[in-house]
Amino acid sequence: MKKFASLCFALASTATLADEGMWQPHQLPNIANKLVDAGLELNPNSLTDLTGFPMGAIVSLGGCTASFVSDKGLVASNHHCVYGSVQYNSTEQNNLLKNGFLAKSYNEELPATPGSRIYVTEEITSVTEVIQAALTSDMTGADRYNSIDLTSKSLIAECESDSKYRCRVVNFHGGLEYYLFKQLMIRDVRLVHAPASSIGKYGGDIDNWMWPRHTGDYGFYRAYVGKDGQPADYHEDNVPYEPKHYLKVNKSSVEENDYIMVLGYPGTTNRYRTALEVENQFTWTYPQAKAYREELIDIIHANSAPGSDVRIKYESTLAGLANYAKNYGSMIESYNKGTTLARKKALEIQLKQWINAQPQRQQKYGDALAGLNRLIQQDQQTQARDLILGYMGYSKMLSTAESLYRLSLEKQKPNIERKRGYQERDMAKFEQSMKAVNRRFDAQMDKNILLAMFKHYVQLPPNQRLTSLDKFFGLDKGFNQQQLKDKLAKMYQATKLGELDARLAWMNKSPDAFRNSDDPFIQLAVSTFAERKEIEQASEELSGNIQAYRPKYMAAIIAYFSAQNLPVYADANSTLRVTYGNVKGYSPQDGLLATPFTTLEGILAKDTGESPFDAPKKQLSLISEKHYGEYASKALGSVPVNFLGTLDITGGNSGSPTLNSKAEFVGLVFDGVYESIIGDWDYDPKLNRSIHVDVKYMLWVMEHIDGATNLIEEMDIVE
Repeated sequence: MKKFASLCFALASTATLADEGMWQPHQLPNIANKLVDAGLELNPNSLTDLTGFPMGAIVSLGGCTASFVSDKGLVASNHHCVYGSVQYNSTEQNNLLKNGFLAKSYNEELPATPGSRIYVTEEITSVTEVIQAALTSDMTGADRYNSIDLTSKSLIAECESDSKYRCRVVNFHGGLEYYLFKQLMIRDVRLVHAPASSIGKYGGDIDNWMWPRHTGDYGFYRAYVGKDGQPADYHEDNVPYEPKHYLKVNKSSVEENDYIMVLGYPGTTNRYRTALEVENQFTWTYPQAKAYREELIDIIHANSAPGSDVRIKYESTLAGLANYAKNYGSMIESYNKGTTLARKKALEIQLKQWINAQPQRQQKYGDALAGLNRLIQQDQQTQARDLILGYMGYSKMLSTAESLYRLSLEKQKPNIERKRGYQERDMAKFEQSMKAVNRRFDAQMDKNILLAMFKHYVQLPPNQRLTSLDKFFGLDKGFNQQQLKDKLAKMYQATKLGELDARLAWMNKSPDAFRNSDDPFIQLAVSTFAERKEIEQASEELSGNIQAYRPKYMAAIIAYFSAQNLPVYADANSTLRVTYGNVKGYSPQDGLLATPFTTLEGILAKDTGESPFDAPKKQLSLISEKHYGEYASKALGSVPVNFLGTLDITGGNSGSPTLNSKAEFVGLVFDGVYESIIGDWDYDPKLNRSIHVDVKYMLWVMEHIDGATNLIEEMDIVE
């Protein structure tokens, strides 16, 4: 296996457009001139060393990015990335979400949400040849899927022979390339500091994705290890982890047009999807998913008072639902206003013409698009059912019962043959997920959520419904809402899965114990398993068939783009990437120009005294007095709060450190502007802007509002 291997299209001669691109570290030498022209002062080659500076300071939280900012394992990320841990440690009597949290010493730091991890990427290895060697052209879709899965799990098992590492095999360009990622996994994560939500979430859902912005979206964890310096489970004798590299904090921050870059783990983009996929996503999937999310939000709001124990339990769920509901809304709006679909269709016409221009290209790529679209249409036939069943998973009792029964079945197999999520490597996280249920579950709320999704389920065509599910609830005899309510009420009253000890006990029981159980949710999981397994197998068959066509289509796209001197980078897939640009405003519409900075005075202007514009009184007083301390910007005459950049980011980049030309910490990226949300599918250099919390604002709040001087002293602060 050759490390950092890349195919012939790895950008040796391609040029970027504007600041587009989420680049793999090994690609950076190929765009070195672009980086230097934008203002980078470091040698671009230094960014390819994962264990060197600054890459060695960048970590993943498994959904957000973060970075080490001290030699004692202090980790900076977004407030919304540590939000779940703040919520987990909050009660109605001690609401840390409302009041904020600060540990003045190590022994005051609180355990993060069970299952929290900090991942430090140490090695990336190409395994494309290994994966593809086991594939043949005459395989069924299921055989292809299972072959890739088994080879990947074997590679992972070998990589994880040392238990301190977490490894995964990730495909790039739809399966054209595969890489093995090896990450140090730190298992003892503790909450150190988070400002009050009236700072960390200032503006709430109203300001989400909007500019101007005034959100102090930052928070701190600390990584702990055993006394031997190795990763260990939580223990009071553990000590702070000492990273090889950490970021210096430059309190001078940045000015307009300055070079900035973000190193992080962007989640998912879909820049290379077909026109058929694009049209379906924007005209069906996003509208439907947005409606379901908004419905669940309304249910939670209607059945829990702000600040109540129930609301606190669902605050993290609400935040996730609202974030993506607004995201989908913007996606749809941008799509309807723009020309994304038309340009996708035009690209496919041009691609076909380019392929047909040479017999060799016809032979190599000729059936790629048609074959892929045929499979996509097949997948879309059951998308209504699949989406509803997915949203039913918001019921903790339903999802818990199904997971526990599946665990009992998977345990009957050799470890390497088990489904992902049920191998021995997954057991610690599985157990911690069972422990976390009670802090995010209320029986009445759970019942309301499940009932709401059943109302949609019964509207599916008969051939898309689960016979076993219908029979269990008597839906095969017609839908009676009151009868369903009564049935669910009895189930929630009788189940023991709401109890931690019961859930943990079920982790070690046999399939026969499940089949003989009188717990109603266990009975439901058992009775519907066969049909759910059939759906899963059909999905794997389809996925395997797509894995035969998607790489061929992507190879055609890449060859065509390279011939046109267009940027070629892989879609985001939660792996380490670098994106760069400059501090810069934009014009969201004719006649309007958005400047790149907001200041403290904007907080004062927005404040209404009511959530989400309810800044702490102390903060308002300090702003009125122009008490800036040493954090004012001369150019602005005030303390900058947020700033705009031209960086190409997406979800998963949240919490990524914003670095200056010397790779010094100058803030945290936490959002994008409303007009750039469609960037997951379609990049527009005129409108694509990232939103960052300025390090000056972070330090100002930490010193003058929260008294977090211990953390300021711990960090290496330069000017």
